This record gives sequence, structure tokens and C-alpha cells, in this order.
Amino acid sequence: MIPYTGYGSTDWARILCRVLLTKPPKPKRKESTRSFLRRRAERRDAGLRGWRSFTSVPVHDALVTIEIDGTVHEVQADRGGVVDAVVPATLSPGWHTALLRTFGSDPVESPVFIVAPSVTTGIISDVDDTVMVTTLPRPLLAAWNTFVLDEHARVPTPGMAVLLDRLAVATPGTPVIYLSTGAWNVAPTLTRFLSRNLYPAGALLLTDWGPTHDRWFRSGREHKRDNLRRLAIEFPQMRWILIGDDGQHDEAIYSEFQREFPASVAAVAIRQLSPSEAVLAGGRSKDAVQGTPDAPWFYGPDGLSLANQLAERGLL
Repeated sequence: MIPYTGYGSTDWARILCRVLLTKPPKPKRKESTRSFLRRRAERRDAGLRGWRSFTSVPVHDALVTIEIDGTVHEVQADRGGVVDAVVPATLSPGWHTALLRTFGSDPVESPVFIVAPSVTTGIISDVDDTVMVTTLPRPLLAAWNTFVLDEHARVPTPGMAVLLDRLAVATPGTPVIYLSTGAWNVAPTLTRFLSRNLYPAGALLLTDWGPTHDRWFRSGREHKRDNLRRLAIEFPQMRWILIGDDGQHDEAIYSEFQREFPASVAAVAIRQLSPSEAVLAGGRSKDAVQGTPDAPWFYGPDGLSLANQLAERGLL
């Protein structure tokens, strides 16, 4: 069981996890039971790293038991072993823990952030080239980050951790959502990266890796569009600060979302790639947007520049 951070309101929770078939580690000779159990827990908490996360076998249609708020719910994983379920729960705002179990596995704890009804500002951020510098040609990015690069070699974008942390602190109880086209396989790695580089804790919304029923590769753009719409519907009172970069399709996706849900956008902050980063990303996006007085757009090369602009408009 690989637990992911979930979110919810005071009467429901979105639980996220993945069920994998893995070979349990064997204790070394002369190793104490306590040391073995500690090492096993560390391995489980760390998840599967690099290319190994893509060679693991998902357990499709696995039955998973979710215990939260003193109530037990039984849900079923999809064909990729992913559980993405909304369960009823009466919870106070803040962090809570759901206990997840499936047949043959140890129970694991999944953190869940509950948003108070009074909170009206949220943060949604892209990952690649927004909070993490990739400096790779876009066609090679996914393969390199997944199969080759050591997680400690990933570089945070200058100033972005401070920007997101200041935004989260500005309104107590603000939910932070990291919306990426990356696969669920790399969620443990991304979670450790965000924590190690002092980004605020939040839910990761990733996608399944591999083909769908009607295409070889999943659409990252549709994944982002669908989750933005879902968040707007789940939290109708929320006005989101959207953070992305100008090297992918963030501007077009955020612009479409703003037209469809104008009341759900407080501001958009776009990190401008450096000339070399733009070349590797296949050029800059041509979807620059001026924004509106109620939902301004800001452009800057790093987190400091964006933070200063947001502060000038009273958003930070």
C-alpha cells in the first residue's frame, strides 16, 4: 500500500493510494527483529524509487478498507491499482489520518487535509519547471526524471518554496494542491522532494502511467482540466491562486479554466523560463494572458519576482 495525501471538506474526504504487488524484504542474518522492522517501515514509507516504481505490479480491482472518523469504508482500486475515492466523514478542519488496509498488506496511514468552510483562498501549483527545474528536452523529461535521475539531484526553482509557503501562511487553513501530469509511480519521490525543499505540505494529483482504452498515452492536459473543474465544483466558495510556467500548456489551461469558472480564480502566477530552459522545453508558450482586475495574471522568472507582484496587489 502506497498512501498519498488526500483532502476534503468537513463532511467528506478524498482518499488516494495505490496497491502494488512487491516482494517483501528479507531480514539479514544476525539482524535484530527491531532493526528489521524499522528498516522495513523506512522502505515502505519511502516507496519505490526510480525505474523500480515502474516495474512494480499494480493490483487491479483490489479491495481496500478505509478507516476514518471511526467509520470503515470498502472501496475498489482501478486497473492501475489506484484508489481515488470520496468517502463521507465528519471531520474538523486541519490534518487528519485515514488508516488503509488491503489483503496481505500492513495497514498504512494516509494524511488528509480538511478545508474549513470559512477558507476562501486555495493554491494550485504545477510541478515540472514550476517548483522543480528540469532543464531537459521535453520529450526526454519524463523518461529521465523517472528512470535515470537520482531524486537528490532534482533542483528546486529559486524562490518558489518561499512563495508557496508565504501564500499558505497568509491565509491559515489554505489548501495546497500540486497538480502535475506526472505518474502516480513517482508520487513518493515528489513528496520527499517537496518536503526536503521546504514546500508546504499538500495533496498531489497525478495521473496513471501507460495507455488508456483508446490511446497509447494519457492526455496530461485533460488530466489538469478535469481536476481543476473538479476542485471548482467541490469547493464553490474557493478562489484559487494558480501557479505554473510558460513552457508547457499551463497558460492555455488556466485561461480556459478562468473563462469557465471566473469566480474560482483569484490570480495566476506564471514562472517565465530562462532562454535555455525555453529552448529545451520546445519554446515559450504563445498563450500569454493579461488577466482581469478581479483575477490578475503575473509573470516573473522566479518566486521572488512573483511574490513581489502578488504583494503589491494585496494577495500576499
